[in-house]
Amino acid sequence: MTTSVSLLGPAQIRELAATLDVTPTKVWGQNFVHDAGTVRKIVRTAGVAEGQHVIEVGPGLGSLTLGLVEVGARVTAVEIDPKLAGQLPHTMERFAPDHVGNLTVINHDALTVDALPGPAPTALVANLPYNVAVPILLRFMARFASISRALVMVQAEVADRLAADPGSRTYGVPSVKARWYGSVRRAGTIGRAVFWPVPNVDSALVEIVRGPQPDTLASREQVFSVVDAAFAQRRKTIRRALGALVHETALLDAALDEAGIDPRTRGEELDVAHYAALAGALVAAGAPIFERGRNA
Repeated sequence: MTTSVSLLGPAQIRELAATLDVTPTKVWGQNFVHDAGTVRKIVRTAGVAEGQHVIEVGPGLGSLTLGLVEVGARVTAVEIDPKLAGQLPHTMERFAPDHVGNLTVINHDALTVDALPGPAPTALVANLPYNVAVPILLRFMARFASISRALVMVQAEVADRLAADPGSRTYGVPSVKARWYGSVRRAGTIGRAVFWPVPNVDSALVEIVRGPQPDTLASREQVFSVVDAAFAQRRKTIRRALGALVHETALLDAALDEAGIDPRTRGEELDVAHYAALAGALVAAGAPIFERGRNA
């Protein structure tokens, strides 16, 4: 591990914000971490190795960025705020002068990023803006297959939903879609006091470790279309909920039977393998129901 890095504390965070005349905005979900111990905990939990190419979304003032380069990572930081994006290289020069070459900054909306410079990234580590955390996480897992592991800090309630198991109260669309990419777990809790400004919600870490995708004839978009339809009316049975998507009752019944799903089952009782099997059965039957590219 390298040692020529100074992490940001409360004084440095406020100094940088004042210099830039930056006021954290709810629009971009900005809450800046000012605790070095928390930053190192995130990097340690992520298992980042020296030389690894890491994507960071929403680096803000650079707290986590510095923690990542401290262990020798190469970081591509995607930042929507032009002031913060412009400042980040200067922050690196000041607090991690030996690691300036390990940072690439992209001033872009993470929800529209389709390509990244340099070698393929192998990890996503980020303090995600709470209001768009799930779309960003799912988009990056979908667009960049080289990402083998993601560790992101999100609102605790969102972490619970992402990591929820079938049948639980919090299990829903994010839970199923996250598991399309691999195993998902809640990886830790982050206290409110480590942020500036202090958020009015709790935070947590959630991890996705990429694994084999479910075996199915359907594409990801097609499987996700079935998931969306099933949870759009979650109180209904899977047969009734999918009636709005598949208008031919006989075809839907045959697909449910082929997938081994009781038509009286509710959507929240099914795991991603069930949805993949059902979508595959519908594709095999020629169901004209899917709009490609609609779902992240």
